[in-house]
Formats: sequence, structure tokens, C-alpha cells
Amino acid sequence: MPRHVLLLSPYDAVSHRYWRQGIVASLPEISFTVVTLPARYFAWRHRGNSLSLAFDERLAGRFDLVLATSMTDLSALKGLAPHLATVPSVLYFHENQFAYPESVDGQGGLERRMTSIYSALAADRLVFNSDYNRRTFVDGAGSLLAKMPDHVPPGAMARISAGGTVMPVPLGKEVFAGQGRGRSGRAVDIVWNHRWEYDKGLDALGEVIRALLASDAPFTMHLVGQQFRTTPEVMDRNIAMLRESGHLGHCGFVADREDYLALLARCDVVLSTSQHEFQGLAVLEAVAAGCVPVVPDRLVYPELFDGRYLYGDVESAVALILDRALRPPDLTHLGWATQVDRWRALLMDG
Repeated sequence: MPRHVLLLSPYDAVSHRYWRQGIVASLPEISFTVVTLPARYFAWRHRGNSLSLAFDERLAGRFDLVLATSMTDLSALKGLAPHLATVPSVLYFHENQFAYPESVDGQGGLERRMTSIYSALAADRLVFNSDYNRRTFVDGAGSLLAKMPDHVPPGAMARISAGGTVMPVPLGKEVFAGQGRGRSGRAVDIVWNHRWEYDKGLDALGEVIRALLASDAPFTMHLVGQQFRTTPEVMDRNIAMLRESGHLGHCGFVADREDYLALLARCDVVLSTSQHEFQGLAVLEAVAAGCVPVVPDRLVYPELFDGRYLYGDVESAVALILDRALRPPDLTHLGWATQVDRWRALLMDG
């Protein structure tokens, strides 16, 4: 008998879609029912996803396992769809609500954090895409529950901290085409491939650009990544600096996947200036394609790369960008070919 897994992605952002599509494609022996909701109206989606999902007729079948992203309000879903309450469930954390920069959080942060605790307690297994993600969730949940004035269940934190497997989102085989090539002898090609939002460090990006311009080193910088209806003013200034100085390469989102991977394969360096990062898929894909990572010495990055790729300030970032002796690390251990057995075991035995 085939195993039936209900896969829920109620805020189907780019990284979430990448993850679930990779799972379905890599494990054909499992029968998946995939239910998603669009990645928009974040606050409403976070609080209302269980209401939207519970009455979806696709959830009415018989399942051996529920695999849900941590955006899922799992405790409420099990209450509204009680036939799922007895089905084993795995909650997968692409991110957590305790490690965002303060202004990203805005209003509703307390409610979202409490909801994530409820979901974690309602799940049978917790899986995180990085140990940084796991640690910040466990620490954040513990700190928040410690603030409750009374009636804190004595076993709540023990249940949360006892579990927690780390299983990164695996990389598709298509991203490894450029792995192992050396850096070019021409001007340094730099790609910055993140969402055009302030939490990805747009001010810090501007500081790096100014320092590179002051160095007089030949370089081209490509600014790619997901864009939204309104571009932050600081990003407009960053683009203007590069364009007016003749250092701007591709600017804007690359919709075609093959074109995007071809751009990564042409670049020498991938730069991150992020203020938060739980796995850094955009950076990992660029490194797999042959780029040298130049990343902050915090967040998830020390878990992914050794110290030679980490910077602590603008000056050290520029020095790494211009260091032609650096070579990209081997990331084949993060590919689906290596990771698929772990995912198969989780979903077949979970």
C-alpha cells in the first residue's frame, strides 16, 4: 500500500514552494496531497490559515502523515478538522517568529509567537532547516513562556526542547552545474540575490557598494531577487550609485529559472547583507553554482561556512570580495542526492 501524506504550505513563499516541489519530485513512491495558500496578506494568512484549510475538501481523505510548514496553525486545524487530530504530524520550520528584526515583526508579534508554540506542542515531530533556526525557536519560546504570569504548563518547554531534528531544504541537482570552477581573471562579478526588503540589509548593501567604489577595484554587481509593488528608497539609491558609476549589471528579478542559474554560474561572488537568515537558500544556490560566499559572521552563516567566508564589518566584506584566492566550498552534501534518504525515512516512519 502506498503511503499517503498530506502536505500543507499555507504561506507558499518561494522557499516553501522550492521545498515542497523538491520533496514531491524526489519521493515518487509516496502519494502526496498538496494544499497551498498564496503568500500574501501575511498577518491574515498567519492567523486565518487554519480556517481556510479546515474546510478544504482535499483535507477530507485518509492520510498516514501530515507534513506542514510552521506557518500552519496546527493546533487550531486539528480542532476544526478533528479527523486530522489522530494523524501523526511533522511541523517543518523554514523560519520562526522569534528571530526576526523588530520592525519586520510589527503588531501581532506576540500572537504569532504564541501560535507557533501551540503548533509546536500540537505536532508529533519538529524539524528545522538549520540549527540556528532550532536554537532561536527554543530559546525564544522559553523566554516568552517565562513571562506568562501563571498557569504555565510545567512540561511545555520540555516537550519543545526535547525534539527538533535539523534537516535543511535540499538543493536541486540543476544548481551544481558550475561547481568547482575557478574565479575569472576579469572584473569581479558580484551577485546580491535577496528580496528587496529592508530586513535583507539594504543599508548595509549600500555601505558595501560605497566601499567598493572607493577601492577603485573593477567590479560588476547584479541586484536580483524578489521584488514587490514598492521598491524601498534605499534600494533606489543603491541602484543609482551602481548605475551612475558604471558598475551595475543585471538589475531586477530574473523570472526564468534557467536564465537565473546561468547568471549565478557567471558570477564570482555571492554577497549577503541580511539581518535575518534561517537557511539562506539564495546564497546556497549561488555557491553550488560556483560563487564564493561573502556573508555575515552571524545568523545561520557560521553553521554553513567556515570563517574564511565570514565578515564582521564593511572593510572585511570588501576584502573578501576582492580576494581572488578564495574558492567556493563544496555543497554537494546539501543536494537531494545526499539528503533524500533522510527525508524518505522521516516521511515513511514519521
